[in-house]
Amino acid sequence: MESTKTISNVLTIAGSDSGGGAGIQADLKAFSALGAYGLSVITALTAQNTRGLTAVHAPESAFITAQLDAVFDDVRIDAVKIGMLANAGIVRAIAEALRRYRPKHVVLDTVMISKSNHALLAPEAIDALCEELLPLATLVTPNLPEAAALLGTQSAADEDEMVRQGESLRAHGAKAVLMKGGHLSSAESPDWLIESNGALRLGGARVPLSNTHGTGCTLSSAIAALIPQSDDLATATAEAKRYLTGAIEASARLQVGHDVGPVHHFFRWW
Repeated sequence: MESTKTISNVLTIAGSDSGGGAGIQADLKAFSALGAYGLSVITALTAQNTRGLTAVHAPESAFITAQLDAVFDDVRIDAVKIGMLANAGIVRAIAEALRRYRPKHVVLDTVMISKSNHALLAPEAIDALCEELLPLATLVTPNLPEAAALLGTQSAADEDEMVRQGESLRAHGAKAVLMKGGHLSSAESPDWLIESNGALRLGGARVPLSNTHGTGCTLSSAIAALIPQSDDLATATAEAKRYLTGAIEASARLQVGHDVGPVHHFFRWW
């Protein structure tokens, strides 16, 4: 008998990656792989490949608003993932739309620097992000340098400091924070989920492969795809982390470009 379970509609608000490994492209792949229908609002166009990023074009914030209105006016949105935002005007346009449409789940991936060390968020936009978007987020997913930039401090050097910084970000308005530990110099790659009821450690072996382009985008979009299915943030985050680990482990099956390649979003099917 055919299942009557409703498929979740999940919106990504992010930049486009012409190389296909991160941003909007990674988000839509992760949504599809995890059983959600993906929609998109494009905040920036980038010229990039596995070797790096060479150019960025950000549209006017009014066009971002037009895209948001077109989606929300017609489609039931069960979760939103936010990635690259480029500048303060785009941050404010998105915050205004979220306050107007009030989606139930918002996953904010604080994308600031590309793997090739290219700025993806203007420095003056950091304050706008903290003031406008953190209070609207169900979950914020910074890596350690991003968390430090948001707090105006040094990157956490150990897991105790990761938890303290996550609690500080919650004090700035975020409902929950996932501190990603990939930048720690340890054999593991632990993440910490900090919610109002405490902190949960999500351990995981560090996968010794170089195809890691788009890992942050993929993890946050996987959480956004999964949380409407369980309505439990810890469950969705743990499953998303398992999915990402599998996608990294299978990434060597892809032959894309000549440098830092993408993860394999469809490893369970291809």
